[in-house]
Amino acid sequence: MSQYRVLIDANDEMGLVHKISSVFFSHNLNMLSNSEFVDKENNKFFMRSVVDGEIDFKSLEADLIKTLPSDANIKLIDPKKKNIIIMATKELHALGDILIRYEAGELDANILAVISNYDELESLVSRFKIPYITVSHEGCQRLEHEQKIMKYIDSFSDVDYIVLAKYMRILTPRFVEAYEDKIINIHHSFLPAFIGANPYKQAYNRGVKIIGATAHFVNNNLDEGPIIAQEVIHVDHAYNWRDMQSSGRDVEKVVLSRALKLALEDRIFVYANKTVIF
Repeated sequence: MSQYRVLIDANDEMGLVHKISSVFFSHNLNMLSNSEFVDKENNKFFMRSVVDGEIDFKSLEADLIKTLPSDANIKLIDPKKKNIIIMATKELHALGDILIRYEAGELDANILAVISNYDELESLVSRFKIPYITVSHEGCQRLEHEQKIMKYIDSFSDVDYIVLAKYMRILTPRFVEAYEDKIINIHHSFLPAFIGANPYKQAYNRGVKIIGATAHFVNNNLDEGPIIAQEVIHVDHAYNWRDMQSSGRDVEKVVLSRALKLALEDRIFVYANKTVIF
């Protein structure tokens, strides 16, 4: 027997959980776990199930389509390691945390490569025997630079996610649209406050009492993509902005790794610039 993940979203109607579980039963599938949520304001139904048994994907999908509302989105997933590419600039804390978790077997992923516009992090990455690709932005226009990066990314087959581990360059709409809902970023602030450059200095100037980090999918509105995970820590008047930055880095790496784990386990639904997470 094998385990599979089934992700469904559709307009809500009475009895959907019963209908779906009946289809599973008719296919001799055992439901090992199940989570569902209804967004009542938008009449939207979300469900994530883990089932056990032998699956005929085409037959199961056909029966679910017959049973569900016509607008339903259905994903039948055979759990396996997903392929990711990490992009970074010079800061190593977020990248290093992912690499350590990867080495420890905590991430169900294959890291295909680390791409950076500098070579400063190559010595770190080489210790984990992961390809490191430097694509310098110097002397390149932004579109030209991104085209070079996209060429490397597309040279790998089946890239599931691109993780921005403190990649400090704004991506163009062309790049974002090429990898829609596949780019995960860590922002060094508790969004939507203090977006843009140097949020710790912004936070210090406002005298905040908490700082945080936000992991989100990237869209074409700066730092406004669907939020996956957030965390905060307390600070006080004794902190200067560099103290806040140092403490914030600890939060950033934890939040990014948490968001990546959720993505790798197929726990995220993206809907209306928000996420539903099981």
